[in-house]
Amino acid sequence: MSSDITGPIQAGRFQKGQSGNPSGRPRGARNSATLAAETLLEGEAEKLTRKAIEMALDGDAVALKICLDRIYPVRKDRAVRFGLPPITSARDAADLAAGVVEAVAAGNLTPSEAAEVGKLIDIYVRAHQTAENDRVESIHELSNEELMRIIRNGENTAPRMIASGSD
Repeated sequence: MSSDITGPIQAGRFQKGQSGNPSGRPRGARNSATLAAETLLEGEAEKLTRKAIEMALDGDAVALKICLDRIYPVRKDRAVRFGLPPITSARDAADLAAGVVEAVAAGNLTPSEAAEVGKLIDIYVRAHQTAENDRVESIHELSNEELMRIIRNGENTAPRMIASGSD
């Protein structure tokens, strides 16, 4: 069956934001296995933690890893500080991207960090393009008479709508 045929059948089957099974497990309900484990371990956390530490100190590699993971967990991100110059053209964005590639080559950024910074650059460029498109659209909203007056008198007499769009 092609999706063209099933599309109307499937469309609207579930309302957005509404559970497909409203009488299902309530939010925050806990699994019975989790509850059983918590009941068994209740009051034993301190003894178990002490035992894991003793085992780690005696050289048990698994216990040592568990203890170290709790003391100093694996870092998922690190702060990367650098300034972003304003992007006023595609050339600026290209220069900024080249700078990020240089930082990776120099070992100041990891490739995954550079990919995240690249996403930020993309967001920044899209925001700039959106603002520029809004400014251009405001010019298109002007009447022919207003445009001719601007052309005759120079850009200084442009309506506030144009001047504020470039801020």
